[in-house]
This record gives sequence, C-alpha cells and structure tokens, in this order.
Amino acid sequence: MTRTPLAKRSRFSTLTTQILLASLSLLFLTVVLGGVLFTMISNQTLDQQYQLRALGIATTTAQMPEIRSALAAGDPQKVIAGLAQQITSAAQPDYVVVSDRNGVRFSHPDPTLIGRRLEEPVAVLDGQTHVGFDPGSLGTSANAKAPIFGSDGSVIGQVSVGIEETHVLDNQVRNIWLITGFSALVLALGFIASLLLSRRIKRVTFDLEPAEIASLLQEREALLHGIREAVVGLDDDGKVTVINGEARRLLHVEGEALGKPVAELIPDGRLRDLLTGKLSGADQVALTEDSLLVVNRMPVATAGRSIGSVVTLRDRTEIEGLVRDLHSIQGLMEAMRALEHEYANRLHIVDGLLEMGDVDQAKAFVSQVSSMSRSLGEGLRSRIAPPELAALLLAKVAVAAEQDVQMTVTPGSRLEHPEVDQAELLTIVGNLLDNAVDALANTPRPRTVSVHFDDADGVFIAVRDNGPGVPADRVEQVLVDGYSTKEPRPGMRRGIGLALVSRIVHRAGGTLDVFPGPGGHFEVWLPANPNVAEKDRSTGVD
Repeated sequence: MTRTPLAKRSRFSTLTTQILLASLSLLFLTVVLGGVLFTMISNQTLDQQYQLRALGIATTTAQMPEIRSALAAGDPQKVIAGLAQQITSAAQPDYVVVSDRNGVRFSHPDPTLIGRRLEEPVAVLDGQTHVGFDPGSLGTSANAKAPIFGSDGSVIGQVSVGIEETHVLDNQVRNIWLITGFSALVLALGFIASLLLSRRIKRVTFDLEPAEIASLLQEREALLHGIREAVVGLDDDGKVTVINGEARRLLHVEGEALGKPVAELIPDGRLRDLLTGKLSGADQVALTEDSLLVVNRMPVATAGRSIGSVVTLRDRTEIEGLVRDLHSIQGLMEAMRALEHEYANRLHIVDGLLEMGDVDQAKAFVSQVSSMSRSLGEGLRSRIAPPELAALLLAKVAVAAEQDVQMTVTPGSRLEHPEVDQAELLTIVGNLLDNAVDALANTPRPRTVSVHFDDADGVFIAVRDNGPGVPADRVEQVLVDGYSTKEPRPGMRRGIGLALVSRIVHRAGGTLDVFPGPGGHFEVWLPANPNVAEKDRSTGVD
C-alpha cells in the first residue's frame, strides 16, 4: 500500500483535524447552549429575587401600626410620607408608595404626586399580595403590592414598593459577563484537550488515515491467513495480539486467544519460554506432543518504540524425520563400507595365503571368518524376533566398531513378540544407541556399549556405556528438547533425540529413567499395546 504524502493531503481531510474540528464544534455548541440556558435561568431567578425583595418591604411596611393608624385616620399629621422616606433610605428600594383603597397617594418620591390618584386601579382589594413588573410613573420596575388592613380586617389601602429595572439589568449584565468568561475558559480548556487528544490519536495511529488503516487491516488478514507459516504477535506484556490459523493448529489453541497472556494458552515448558523470549536464538527447536517446531522470535519497534514481538513457527516434523532417515541410511552405508573394507582385508589375507601355497591355513581362516559372521547374525535373530530391530542392531554394531566402540547385546536379552509399535521401538533404540556411541567420543579405551531387552511385561530396554554419563544435576535437563552438550552436525539439529524418546515413551504410557554417571545408563519400559497384539494375530505374525 502506498500512503498519501502529508503534503498532498487536504488540511481538513486528515483524521486528527476532523476529530479536532468535531470536538471543538460539539464543545462550542454545548457551551453556547448551556450559556444561553444558564443566562435565561439566572435572569429569571434574579427577577424573582427582586420581586420577592420588593414584596418583603411592602409587606413589612403594610404591617406597621403607624402606617395603618395614620391611613385609617386620613393622615392628618402627614406622617406616612416621612415613614415611607425612612423605609426607602433603610431598605434601598426606588420607591415606597402608600395609597388608600381609592388610589389616593399618601407618599411618593415625587412630592407633587402626593394626594393624586394612581393611574391604575388598586390591585389589593382582594386582600392578596401582587408581584410583577410595573411600568409606573417612574418607569418599569420590579414591583410588589401588599394590602393594608384596618382594625376590622377590611382593606383600607395598599403599599406599592418598586425597584427600577435598571438595577435588575445591571445585575443581569454582570451575570452574563461572568457566564461568558466561564464559557470562554471552558472553550479554551476544551480546545487544549481536543488538541492533545488529536495528537495522541495521531501518535497511536502513526499518522495513518482511516482508509489507510482499513487497507492495512485487509492486507494483514490476507497475509496472516494466506501463508503456511504459523505467526503469533505479542505485545510488550506478552499478550497475544495476532494469531493465524496455522499457529492455532500447531499450538493447539482453541477459543478466544487475542488479549490473553501466552502463559494461559501454552503449558509451561521450552515452547512457552521461546514464545515469551525467556529463551532466545535463531531457529530454536521445540517439541510438542505431535510436532517438531522451529521457532524464531523477533522484536518489533515502530518509530523507535517497542510494540512487542512476532513469533514464527515452522512445522519440521516430516522434514526432520526424513533427515534422520537419511542419516540412518548414511549410517547403514558407512556400516556397509566398513564391512567392505574389513572383508577386503580378509580377502587380501586369503589371497596372500594362497599365493604362499598355504591352502589349509587359508581354508581355516575362511571358515573362522564365516563362523564369526554367521554366529553374530544368527545370535541376534534367535533372541531378537523383529527383523527390522535385528538389522538395526547389526548396523549399529558395525558403525560402533568403526568408531572403536564395542557394542554388544547382552546374552540374556529376549524380544520374541514385542506388543509395541515397531516404528516407535526402532526410534527409541536407535536414538539411545546413537547417544551412547556419541558420548564415548574422546574417551579412553576400552569403549563399550551394551543394550538389554526383555519382553516379560511389555518391553524393557536398558542401554549402558562406560563414558562420563549424565551429571546428577543435569538428569532432568537432558530430556528437554533443544538441550545438548554436543556440537551440532551439518543439516542435523541437536537436542532432539532424548526429547523425542521421552515424548514417544510418555505418549505410549511408559517410563524413561535416566541414572546419573559415571557411566551412561538409560532404561525404558513400554506397556504392551493390545491394538498391536491384535494386529499381529490378524496378520499371522508368530
């Protein structure tokens, strides 16, 4: 995929710009609507507060005994205007107007209006208080009217108290400025937060646009599920971020795996250590119950930041089996070459004896050689019934002899009808004998290897050598796949033989015992397999 250069992108087409603009637009709309609504509620509340304040002054004035008695008597002493002036000075309303039930004023800020009637009818004749905004003679004001009751309980007048609208508007403007300043502060903080969010998204997405992200996702899915190799992606915490079908098959992972740690998906062992990076190295070998895997783990970093690792696994079970079969064939060829060399020497001896005319000695030598070869093969066949195993033992004896190692099958060995899988038996014996011969390299003479068989109860195999053996602190480690103290041979992986034997024995329900040195000592017991016995009987094997 070819990404669009940043210089050619529209300024408003990038994901971060769109997120920033969308966040700011939503925030601006929210703040403006909230500010308008709060202003309306604040203004309404302020109007009510001024009206209640005027009502409190009017009610208190109407309940004053001096006002009531003076109004009832017609205010001959002109005390109501003075009292109203005192109340105005103390409570700070714009006016306090006292009038009788006929609307004749007894007090007013404008003395010329005292004694004149009100322009509007008296509103408290119903005995209730009234609040609202009144145009009045002094201009629009927050007004409250309270009734003045006589001694008989009848309404004899009213008190009208007003606070001019200019005072109300001043407070409303002050509130509007406060709301505007607060809204501007919220917008500024929102802008900063949106900018930080957009930069965070830009950093997390590595400056990729939605179309590019979608294209990368499609390519990733096609790549992961279109290759034969198993791929597992892990983050820095060891959690699975990517896993394809082949990896699920090889690792036996079922169900949901994404987001889970490797420790929850893979049992403890070498394979888990390779996946998590506890063990490192290229082309590391790990054995499962049914596969031989080659594991490679590579750390992944983007823009200088570590984002985890990618693990690839290759199933080398069949290839490794073929390689080992090839080495077995090569071993047989080496054995044949060794025998050819030995027989050539013997033929030279016979030829020399005949050249010297010592015919009797030549006959005796040929008879001796023939008897020795025949006795070795016939001895194995008489005690080891499976022909494949007998042939394997003969080949191993010849190869060991060429390496100056004396390999023997104990005289008490018996293997008449082993009720175990023949291929597994050959793999176990071949690996144990190869390890024993390899362990004797660079050791002083004599070098001996012995193998013992017993089929009294299942199949028992014991292989011993007089080499250094397994150190007591390494008894458990030698069965771990990948562990080896020997240099690898070209085209052949070390650290698999004993691990493979251990897997086969475990799968068959048997036991593998490793004894510490000096001297190598391995014992294997395989239980009888009824399926193999039934197969032998059905094919007439005896």
